[in-house]
Order: sequence, then C-alpha cells, then structure tokens
Amino acid sequence: MAGISSDVIRGYIDTMILSLLLKEPSYGYEISKLIRQTSDEKYVIKETTLYSAFARMERNDLVESFSQDAANGKRRTYYRITEAGRSHYRSKCEEWELTKDVIERFTKGEST
Repeated sequence: MAGISSDVIRGYIDTMILSLLLKEPSYGYEISKLIRQTSDEKYVIKETTLYSAFARMERNDLVESFSQDAANGKRRTYYRITEAGRSHYRSKCEEWELTKDVIERFTKGEST
C-alpha cells in the first residue's frame, strides 16, 4: 500500500502536530517520529514540512517555542500548544468530522 499523498493531508498537518502537543511539549524529531508511529508508517512528514508548520503555527500563536537542554547536553527547540492552539485544534477536529461525512457520501456510494 502506498503512503498518503502530502496533497491529501496538507490541511491537517497542523492538527496532527497540535494533537501531539496536547499531551506535552516536544521537539521536531520527536514529533516527526510520533507522526510516523501513530500513522503506522502510512504518513512520514518531511522535515521541511514539519518546520514550516512550526513556523506558521508560531506566527499564528497556536504554539510557542522555547529552548531546553536535552539529556545529551545539546540545546533543543521545544514547542508547546497555546490556548489559541487548543481552540484551533478543536475547530479543526469539528471541520474534519464534517469533511469526512461529506467525502464518505461519495466514497461509500451514498451520493444521489
């Protein structure tokens, strides 16, 4: 089975990242790994896509970044979700349910 096209998933990358940040702050590589694992390897986010999403979400106050020392002593940039990010996440989840309902009407033979 082929992976998911980035064109198909593009509008929900922020939602996926925000979902993971709801649990705890994290950094790029860890988020990338969790996306790959959670999707059962069906979607692998490109590094440029991930960091573009972080930059966009930070500009829109959905996440905030901070530096922290890792266990190996290197400084990492971590991201945490903001209240605006939580609200955006809930809104995108509602939008997804509506989108899924509409698309399923065409893919499950429910169209008229």
